[in-house]
Amino acid sequence: MAATKTARKTRAAAKRTAAPKPQAAIRRFDIFAEYNRQEAMKKKGMKAAEAKGYGLWLAKVVASRRGGVKKEDGDGQRRAPERKPGEWRTLDDKPQTDKLFDKEIVNRMGRAFYREVFVPAITDARERGASYEAIRDSLRRDWKPQAEG
Repeated sequence: MAATKTARKTRAAAKRTAAPKPQAAIRRFDIFAEYNRQEAMKKKGMKAAEAKGYGLWLAKVVASRRGGVKKEDGDGQRRAPERKPGEWRTLDDKPQTDKLFDKEIVNRMGRAFYREVFVPAITDARERGASYEAIRDSLRRDWKPQAEG
């Protein structure tokens, strides 16, 4: 039994060592966008491409609210703009698409890291029932860019 436990620990350590490292620092923004991409697919039934655009859009909207209060409608309620089904959400007249998600998030950190480390880690955390707030800093702690070692 002890030998099996030791072998598992050794394999896990080897896997962590061999795992790709990010090409750039992983931001809270990146984790928030991915977390919400996965949530949109699971809970809202969005297709993968639409969910990427949604995750990116939502991360940008939330990030922009840190700078101050946004204009509200007459009744004090914030509302998302009306959208037709299949239409991309936009910010500053720029559609927030799956390709933009790939450019601003996936390519920035590196495709191999995104696919082999980032997505599985967030998926595992979500499946354990962890909230974004519970994982945002703990996951980033060990993800240092290649140049930082």
